[in-house]
Amino acid sequence: MTTDTMTKPAEGVDDPVADLRARFGDAILAEQQTVDTFPILWIDPAQWVAVHDHLRHGVPQPFTLMAELYGIDETTRRHRAGQPASGITLVSHLISPERNADIRLKCACDAEAPRAPTLTQVYPGADWYEREAFDMFGVRFDGRASHRRILMPPDWKGHPLRKTHHARATEVAPYRMTPESFAATEAANAIDPAELGLPTERDGVELMVLNFGPHHPSTHGVFRIVLGLDGEEIVWAYPDIGYHHRGAEKMAERQTWHGFIPYTDRIDYLGGVISEMPYLLAVEKLCGIEVPARAQCIRVMLSEFFRITSHLLFYGTLAQDTGAMSPVFYMFVDREKAYKVIQTITGARMHPAFFRIGGVAMDLPSGWDELVREFLDWMPARLDDYERQAMNSELFRIRTQGVAAYDVETCLKWSVTGPHIRAAGLPWDMRKLRPYSGYENYEFDVPTRTEGDCYARTWVRAQEMRESLKIIRQCLDWMPEGPIKADHPLAFPPPRAQTLHDIETLIHHFTGTAYGTRVPVGEATGQIESARGFTQYSIVSDGEGGSYRTRIRTPSFANLQAIPEVAPGMTVADFVIYLASIDHVMSDVDK
Repeated sequence: MTTDTMTKPAEGVDDPVADLRARFGDAILAEQQTVDTFPILWIDPAQWVAVHDHLRHGVPQPFTLMAELYGIDETTRRHRAGQPASGITLVSHLISPERNADIRLKCACDAEAPRAPTLTQVYPGADWYEREAFDMFGVRFDGRASHRRILMPPDWKGHPLRKTHHARATEVAPYRMTPESFAATEAANAIDPAELGLPTERDGVELMVLNFGPHHPSTHGVFRIVLGLDGEEIVWAYPDIGYHHRGAEKMAERQTWHGFIPYTDRIDYLGGVISEMPYLLAVEKLCGIEVPARAQCIRVMLSEFFRITSHLLFYGTLAQDTGAMSPVFYMFVDREKAYKVIQTITGARMHPAFFRIGGVAMDLPSGWDELVREFLDWMPARLDDYERQAMNSELFRIRTQGVAAYDVETCLKWSVTGPHIRAAGLPWDMRKLRPYSGYENYEFDVPTRTEGDCYARTWVRAQEMRESLKIIRQCLDWMPEGPIKADHPLAFPPPRAQTLHDIETLIHHFTGTAYGTRVPVGEATGQIESARGFTQYSIVSDGEGGSYRTRIRTPSFANLQAIPEVAPGMTVADFVIYLASIDHVMSDVDK
């Protein structure tokens, strides 16, 4: 079951901006112009919920997916022409899958005590994003029952993404742990189900509370889920994240635009260069840089190699969780073959930091094509073997079919994307819907199923590897000639040969390295389809050598949100399979 396209907006479909202006009048405070093509509207806080509700329920082809919600500390920003006064700006990004269209809404909040109405009654998937906005910026949401931190420890002081919060440990006094402080931290991190409104008994029988993780092989990373159990049956599940949090968005504010590229590899650390793509798409959009065709093709080829290595790890470990031990060992052999190609081209394996502003770091080495061709000839038969070992195995089918099934509506409700939503029946893939880096030039299908269970999610990823091989084959056959970096003054670093003969280029290299490339003032967004789903970087430049604000929308963060709805009624053994089928990466969750 494959499809190439998705439902497109009908001719003459309504204009949501005009509709909102007609219905809400002065509540639409401003329309902000950026290099992005989707509308950006500032909304009166009193109408914040009503506008979202109208876009979710009141328009044809509604905006059913809240892709994310985040904050911007505006207190030190110098260039805000055409924007209403704001201390902390709350930003929501909505998507209509039927229209294949976005709209971004902004709400101005007070700098000292930011508040806004909660959107959880309209978009349940806003829950974790609002908790994050409180955690990082101190925004309180009227109507929420709890403002429990989500990434930082409950006893953390301050809100890390505020401009007044320190970025380095050297900016504060040395941390000292005493027996008393250790005990206080332990107590602060304890979870009381009753305080969270979770039942402690069922039918008069006390529930067993089980801490599943954070250190457990079946959590596939440093991830804790508190389970309320009646025997082996899960009555409720409470995900607790943040154990892997490193503050990547804060780091972006103290790195140069170019210097932040290696950090992007470590967001989804299994995705390699895939995570570099949306960041650079946003930067290049602000700079007005057009990437040469050869560099675009190299980017696509490497991205698909990493999609395969990521899916192989998922495939093997999920099979292992079902009790099949052999596939994971065979698949690691295949990953090594892929990494041999990646390392030959980029000089590194998992985290190459190979893409650059305007192109890629270096041209393809001699003999790259033979290595790629060898891999393409090797993999199809191996994928056939894995179908026999896993997908067609009676054991695998028993453990995965009908387990943790959810539909498209559930995915949209909790902002779940990627193989999850495609396994439920919606062919939503950014490479097809909004082609970037030349994806519109490649022939490939978007695999879908309708069951939405663990088996379907595995099948979709298995087929996606075959589609990635098709794309890589086309890159091999059609690799364009020409430069691997844009001839643009903001492309960085400039050609080395030029720096040896041209003083202006040498100065550009020196200032760019020392102070950072001066990216033009403005805001821009880069969107891609990673191995785990919809990934988006939203950047704000204030004209300096580094980012004023870099917002990273990761699919793993949202994909875990559905656990409390999906898990009840499952056994613990099936819950292990469900977790594996999510294919989350905890650095992609916590950032």
